[in-house]
Amino acid sequence: MTVKVFVALAVVLFTACKGHEFEPPDREQRVADAGRRYSATRFDSIMWDSVGARLTEGNLVYASHCRKCHGPMGEGGTDYAREQNLEPPSLVRADWPHASSMDSVRHRIFVGHPSGMPTWGVAGLSAREIDAVAYYIIEQLRGDALPDR
Repeated sequence: MTVKVFVALAVVLFTACKGHEFEPPDREQRVADAGRRYSATRFDSIMWDSVGARLTEGNLVYASHCRKCHGPMGEGGTDYAREQNLEPPSLVRADWPHASSMDSVRHRIFVGHPSGMPTWGVAGLSAREIDAVAYYIIEQLRGDALPDR
């Protein structure tokens, strides 16, 4: 391709795209989209070598993706969250609404929340990582026994 053709093509492309700005969907729309994509069955085939392996993976995921907002022990109220004007809930509160089941915790992690929680199932975590961190939250942070052991 000659230089003149390349320059002409670049000008045409630039002119065609001028004025077209990318506008990502708003947070509520992203959460709604993630909710439509969620299916509990995506977790049915996940197998773990041991409970320890699942907890270790969950701890790693929590440390790298959850801790800065929810705190090292799941209590929320971190400096980072305050700086970002976020109010993540305490995951260890007795009345935390998602504590009743693994599926509820997996769903919240996958779908996120319009108030600031990322849609991790669409934007960054695999089903295996979501399963591990949900298990870690319930088993390690909350200390509640899982009914389906």
